[in-house]
Amino acid sequence: MTATDSRTAGRSDRKTFTEPELWALVGNTPMLSVRLSDRQTVRLKCEWLNPGGSVKDRPALFILRDGLARGELPGKRLLDASSGNTAIAYAMLGAAAGIGVTVCVPANASRERRALLRAYGAEAIFTDPLEGADGAIRTARDLAGAHPGRYWYADQYNHPANPQAHYLTTADEIWRQTDGRITHLVAGVGTTGTLMGAGRRLKEWNPRVALIAVQPDGPFHGLEGLKHLATALVPGIYDPALPDRTEFVTTEEAEERVRVLARDAGLLIGWSTGAALVAAARLVRGLSDRPTVRPSDTVVVVVAPDAGTRYLSEAERLGGRGGEEEVP
Repeated sequence: MTATDSRTAGRSDRKTFTEPELWALVGNTPMLSVRLSDRQTVRLKCEWLNPGGSVKDRPALFILRDGLARGELPGKRLLDASSGNTAIAYAMLGAAAGIGVTVCVPANASRERRALLRAYGAEAIFTDPLEGADGAIRTARDLAGAHPGRYWYADQYNHPANPQAHYLTTADEIWRQTDGRITHLVAGVGTTGTLMGAGRRLKEWNPRVALIAVQPDGPFHGLEGLKHLATALVPGIYDPALPDRTEFVTTEEAEERVRVLARDAGLLIGWSTGAALVAAARLVRGLSDRPTVRPSDTVVVVVAPDAGTRYLSEAERLGGRGGEEEVP
């Protein structure tokens, strides 16, 4: 049985597992047209409208299904490392199904993320913030090795169900929502599952679809969920040959894009979405400078992993120079 077969899963000696209705709400997120300038428009895939508030609901769901199909869950606790959003997705989906969840998360995770993990009843182990997601991964590996009877280590960075979730759901939705006219997919890389899964499937349908990977410009950055792959533990699911282009974005560029979109379009997005939009703006600007490319022929889809509501406690970043000034 594969991760996609387990709507009803379990070994013959276990009770049959029926998925909670909440799990069926994952996916089928809408798209919005977002104008970046007078000449720049892209399509934003609104992944914050998943029930857990992020794109990570998709791989978390498929990974949980795989654990159930293997008979590892719910007898053991699901264990994984996360920068925050996958941890919340596991916690939410696990709570609905009576599955215990333990997550290793960098200690600089936003206040909102910490609060959500507590609300869903997950066991959170906070790791050295200077080590980022890689430190959380090392801690999870150590725990899994020390307590194999207690934990099932999901390992989202290497689990094939991560890209498979996007291959089977995200790509299909994007294709339908653009009537098959998508020309470019822009997505940040952290676990890399979104770009690997959705990108691979879109290229099967149309090899001319260009895949743009978005990374922070260096190892020390404020773009939660993204990895600077040259200086990080590279996920096993990542195929460096798949992206057609990589854009490196500074934290400051992403923050400014977040602020502008909130004030000009009423969309409060997260930092990684801001980074993806910076990369998309560069892409569209370059395409518009080519006389042979008509704007109507270009359909750029940007994956928006989460909303800015996950970062409201970071008021100085959201407010820019104004910081925490009072609203008149």
